[in-house]
Amino acid sequence: MEFLGHLVGQLITLIYHFLGNFGLANYGLAIVLMTVIIKIILFPLSKKQIESTKAMMAIQPKMKAIQEKYKDDKERLNVELAKLYQENHVNPLAGCLPLLIQMPILFGIYYGVRDFHYEGPANFLWMQNIANPDPIYVLAVLSALSTFIVTKQTMPKKQPGEKDQGGIMGMMQGQMMLYFMPLFIGYMSISFPAGLVIYWIVMNLMQILQQAYMDRIAKANH
Repeated sequence: MEFLGHLVGQLITLIYHFLGNFGLANYGLAIVLMTVIIKIILFPLSKKQIESTKAMMAIQPKMKAIQEKYKDDKERLNVELAKLYQENHVNPLAGCLPLLIQMPILFGIYYGVRDFHYEGPANFLWMQNIANPDPIYVLAVLSALSTFIVTKQTMPKKQPGEKDQGGIMGMMQGQMMLYFMPLFIGYMSISFPAGLVIYWIVMNLMQILQQAYMDRIAKANH
């Protein structure tokens, strides 16, 4: 992670000096531009991961029914699950590889932005120094809100008349993911360096746009 973090720091510096050629030298803007570029580069992997995750979520009710029906016959259970995957063109491992590739990169960006040493002015928008936390908590609110939208987008949509297949526990877990995680991220953002929170918000905004694009394409194909 230290190596990736160092590369991220060099990339921020490179973009900062590039922007300087146009009279726009600003570390906050450099972080925004870097995040946009990386999210665009990683989009094919993100797309594959999201598609696989949604496909698995779509067949969850059928999976649970099979697991309940053949809970005492492990061999038959595996056969029926394999048949279900084949019929729905789903690979349960397809979402793992893109995630495994992305995670080191995203962690590298996290540490690179968090530990970045700013040379010269580090002001951005209303903030005098993005190496410090946002003094008026605007970024904390935006990080919580954008995390909520991303989480909401990735949750399976319940069809009209469909019963909650996860029961009370499933519903509670879904509510925890939907509300607790954004609040936790927002709370942590209060004390994080503003530069890091800017990265998180822009990453979420890119994810929201990419997810909306994928949903639009999927709707057009149906």
